[in-house]
Amino acid sequence: MNSTTFRARSGRRGLRGAALGAAVVAALLTTTACQGDDTGAAGPSAGAPSTATPSGSASADGSTPTTASPSNDSGTGTADPTATGTGDSGETGGGNGTRYADCEADGLSTAVELQDPAGETPRHFLLTVTNGSKTPCVLNEAPILRLKAGNDAPIVETLGEPDTEPVVVEGGGKAYAGLYVFGNDEGGEAEYDQSDRFTATLVAGEGTELRGTLVFDLPDGLDTVSVDDAARVNGWAGTEGLAMRPITQL
Repeated sequence: MNSTTFRARSGRRGLRGAALGAAVVAALLTTTACQGDDTGAAGPSAGAPSTATPSGSASADGSTPTTASPSNDSGTGTADPTATGTGDSGETGGGNGTRYADCEADGLSTAVELQDPAGETPRHFLLTVTNGSKTPCVLNEAPILRLKAGNDAPIVETLGEPDTEPVVVEGGGKAYAGLYVFGNDEGGEAEYDQSDRFTATLVAGEGTELRGTLVFDLPDGLDTVSVDDAARVNGWAGTEGLAMRPITQL
């Protein structure tokens, strides 16, 4: 009995195991089929980036789009704050190489000092200009000097090449130019041209003439001086010595 009973229970367990096995297989097949359907039906993820059209490929209208190169322009239209202009920041007088404007005639006062001892023929003069402004200004090269008033008067030749370095005249400061007016030693009864003043035009940093005329009246005690074509003017200098040293050699 015992053994029979054992066999019967064993047979039921076998059938039950087979049934369970068949159910598991069916369930697995069903799950696999469902997963396959889901995978095939699923589209691209909503968060996935779209594929950009490659450079050089044709667009919908048949044209070939170009790829823009990156630009550093912010699009605001403002200039680069580190850029510097060739003029010039503050160079309002024609590019004199400094940050100050050229001196203007109406901003300068003038004076003339005779450099020859009393009793000698007046030949050597020191021309002085004073900046009446509180702001520095610039004098370039040498003044365009005439020994008489008026634009018809001949221009005095410059002694040598004028210094190309601009002279910065501080507010209330001074600058100087040396002048030689007469070289004739014949004496006697000869008559020479006479002048009762000197006039000068300033030069801009770019070499052009500036508006306005400087008038240098003769120092006290001199009504006129003899002048001739030996006259020479030295360029602007920051000291009396630099202005007069070459002139005193004449």
